[in-house]
Order: sequence, then structure tokens, then C-alpha cells
Amino acid sequence: MQASPARPSFKRPSSGRLLLAALIAVTVTAFVILRIAVPWITASGAGPFAAVPTVTKVIDGDTIDVRIGRQVRRIRLIGIDTPETKDPRKAVQCFGKEASARTAALLPPGTEVRLERDVEETDVYDRTLAYVYRASDGLFVNLSLVAEGLADTLRIAPNTAHAAAFAEAAARARNQQLGLWKACDQPAGAER
Repeated sequence: MQASPARPSFKRPSSGRLLLAALIAVTVTAFVILRIAVPWITASGAGPFAAVPTVTKVIDGDTIDVRIGRQVRRIRLIGIDTPETKDPRKAVQCFGKEASARTAALLPPGTEVRLERDVEETDVYDRTLAYVYRASDGLFVNLSLVAEGLADTLRIAPNTAHAAAFAEAAARARNQQLGLWKACDQPAGAER
């Protein structure tokens, strides 16, 4: 009798190898889909994406626009008040242009920032309320503007986490006659 030809033997892959192969397939598929979809999403008008909050525009001394993800939000710096430059009901206030220029120098478009909330997220004008820090060096912009005499304090409860530091910085700037304390008869916040 003739020997029958040997049957090839197949080893079943282990479940670990199957799982690894499936994971690789899913990863490659996801990568291909993202390579195709992301340029299409960006080109569709959704706008650029900012992984880190990034300044797009300085409105005035205490208000900026920041891109967060794909959305631009208007940010009102908490705890400070710079002289008005944009209120259509008022003339440009003493030292308003200087305060706006200093904020623009501290936070030019493209500056990455860290935003810190207090108790309330927005104000009555739907602006996001935040303490603003430059990401590059940690400069606390709100406090810097007060310390340089470019802003007065504006304490609106319950958003008062840094009110004591702002009051101390304003007192020093006033005593040293810095910025608006030297140039203006009546600082921006004094008329309230």
C-alpha cells in the first residue's frame, strides 16, 4: 500500500497575535482616514486649530481675542480695568491708547497663553473671564498691567482670587506715580 501524502499542518495563531494584528490594522486605517479627512475639514472653512490658546487680536487694554481649538473667544481680563478706547458712547480715556499698546506688546497675535478661570466663566457681554498668563515665560499679564500703572483694579465678586495682589500692585504704582497715575486726573475705574 502506498503512503498517503503528508498533510500540511497549520498552526492556529495565538489570541495575542490576532489581537496585535487587529490593533495594527485599526491604527493604519485610522491614520489613513485622518490623512484624508483632516485637510478636508480644515479646507471646509472650520478655520485653523490652536492646540494651545493663542492670541489672535488685542481689542483694548483689558480685552483680547484668543483662538481655542477652532473657535475664537473674546477674553476679558479679570480684576483689572484699563481706560476705554473702544466704547462708542465715550471718548478715548486718558492713557487708553498706551494701555492698549502695552497689552498688544505683551500679547501680539500668535502668542500662546494659559487662561485661568475664577468662579464665573463669562460676563454679561458673553466674554470669557480669565486671568491670562503668557505660555512662553509665565508672565501674569493682568498683574503686570496693574503693576506698570496701565490698569486700575476692578473687583467684581465672586471673581476675586487675585484681588489682594492687584490692590497691592495698584497701590505701589499709584505711590510711584506710574503710567495713568501720573498722566490722568481720574483713572478709568474711579468714575464708577
